Amino acid sequence: MKAAVLEAFGSPMKVHQNWADPKCGPEDAIIKVAANGVCRSDCHVCDGDWEWIGLQPELPHVIGHEFCGVVEEIGANVKNYKVGDRVVCPFIFGCGNCSFCHSGHQNVCINADLAGFGCSGGYGEFAQVARADLNLVPLDESIDFVEAASMGCRFMTSFHGIVDQAKVGAGDWVAIHGVGGIGLAATQIANALGANVVAVDINDKNLEMAKKMGAVATVNASSGNVGEAVVEITGGGAHISVDALGIATTCLNSIMSLRSRGRHLQIGLTTQAEKGFIALPIDLMVAREIEFIGTIGMQPQRYSAMLNMVTSGKLTPGAMVTSVIPVEEAAGVIESMHGFGNVGTTVVKW
Repeated sequence: MKAAVLEAFGSPMKVHQNWADPKCGPEDAIIKVAANGVCRSDCHVCDGDWEWIGLQPELPHVIGHEFCGVVEEIGANVKNYKVGDRVVCPFIFGCGNCSFCHSGHQNVCINADLAGFGCSGGYGEFAQVARADLNLVPLDESIDFVEAASMGCRFMTSFHGIVDQAKVGAGDWVAIHGVGGIGLAATQIANALGANVVAVDINDKNLEMAKKMGAVATVNASSGNVGEAVVEITGGGAHISVDALGIATTCLNSIMSLRSRGRHLQIGLTTQAEKGFIALPIDLMVAREIEFIGTIGMQPQRYSAMLNMVTSGKLTPGAMVTSVIPVEEAAGVIESMHGFGNVGTTVVKW
C-alpha cells in the first residue's frame, strides 16, 4: 500500500509506494482509509514524545489516529460489521475484558491498543482496528469522510471531556486555553451546551476562528496576565477552564482563571520540556476547592450522542477544516505545528 511512514524520531515521515499492508487478526478489521485528520499528537509522536507514559511506537511505523473509511476486510470472528460498511473509530481500542471495559470505560482500558501506535494508522491506505466489534462505530451516510476525520481525536476527546468529565452546563463560563484543533472543538461543544466560552491563545487568527465557533470573548495570552483577564471577563473566574494544549504555561493559566470550586480540565498532553510533570499551585487549589480533571478519548457507545448533534446541525466539525491535502503534504503540515501558527484543522484525503 501507499503510506507515509515514520522511520526515525525527529525526522519527517517519508512516503512509500509499496509498504506492507496491515494484517487482519480474527477479531480485527482492516479499513480502507478515506480521510485522516492531521493532529498535534502526530507532531508529538514524530518528535519522540510520550515515552514517559508508554506512548511511543516501535519504528518504522505508519502513524495516524484520526481516520475513517470503509471496511475492507474482517476477521473470522467479527459479527457486527461487513465489508463495505462506512465506519469511524476511537483511537483507543479497548480489550473488552478488563474491569474498565466491563464498566464502560474502554478509553482507559489497561490492555488497550492504540490506532497509529501499536496498530497501523491512517497515514496508510489501509489501517488496522483491533477487536472491531468493540471498537468500530458506524458512520451515517449524511456525514462525509472529511468531516468525520475532523472529529477524530480532537473532537471526540473534547466531547468526552466537556460533556462527561467537566459536565459543562448552560450558563457556565468556560475558558479554553489554546484554540487549535482540540480547543476549537471544545469551544463548539461548550457553546452548543449553552455555555459562555472565553478563548485564549497567542495567535489572533486562532482567536478569530474561535469566535466563529461560538466564543463570546477572547484573550491574547501574549498581552498580559491571562488569569486576571479571564476573571475580569467572567465576573469572578471561569466555572470550568480547559488546558487544550499541554504546556506548563497553559496549564497554570487555566488554573489561575478559575473561580472558587471551579474545575480544571486537562486535555493536552505535555512535551519534552515538561516530560509529564508540571508544578501546580496546590495550596491555592486546596483553599479554593478547585478540581483537577483528566480526560482522554471517548468510549464507542458515547459516539451516538456526539454524532446525533452533528447530524442535527448543533455541532459542525467540518467548519473547523481549513485545509484538505494529499498524504504527500502531511509531513510538512506536522512540522509546521512547532510554530503554533496553524489555524483550524487539516485533513488528509485519500
